[in-house]
Amino acid sequence: MIPSNDVFLDFVCPYAWRGVELAQVLRQAGEQTFRLRHFSLVQGNHPDNAGQPAPVWWLTDQPGDAGERFQKSSLLAFLAAQAAARQGEEQGWDFTLALFRAVHEEKKPLDEDAVMAAAGAARLDLQQFADDRADDDGLRAILRADLAEAAEIGVFGAPTFVLPGGEAAYYRFENLTRELGTARQWWHLYGEILHSGAGIATVKRAKNRPAPKAAQKQLAQQTA
Repeated sequence: MIPSNDVFLDFVCPYAWRGVELAQVLRQAGEQTFRLRHFSLVQGNHPDNAGQPAPVWWLTDQPGDAGERFQKSSLLAFLAAQAAARQGEEQGWDFTLALFRAVHEEKKPLDEDAVMAAAGAARLDLQQFADDRADDDGLRAILRADLAEAAEIGVFGAPTFVLPGGEAAYYRFENLTRELGTARQWWHLYGEILHSGAGIATVKRAKNRPAPKAAQKQLAQQTA
């Protein structure tokens, strides 16, 4: 059995979407396994948590209809994804990808309409989905466990991948791929950087310098 990697995501983040798409390509090819985990950028960046050794402000303590837009929409999405996952691992993945694509590819608002459209695209049992979503306390408890583990690991961005050996790093994807060869190459690059003795912590391209021409050509072919 292939050891599983964790991928911490937040539905409001386009980088997390691209990371989950890459993970899906590799898992469908049988090359890697991944477990979907949730990390809240709203909680991670909340001023009450700044400088604290552990979170004091928790997304799971907040009412669903309160707070700013990202707070409400991310909590809605997290709880819906937890409910979808109760119907099985594949259903959880299908729902997660459908919701990500609706928001970041189709540019739809992250709201109840998007959640229900994703549930339909994932072919969920809608009555079971409604029943599971009604278990608000249970879903919040599962989400709380994810957020607590993310805080213990030190996750600060999405997507963050945690490898079977415990190594973890944020991997910011500027480009999207659904092609196996490219996904394999990008995942290998991630592993090389993470395990490098150079201790590379940050790589950020200068904003006025474009990507190499080969990468531009590859991206154009994928999106054509």
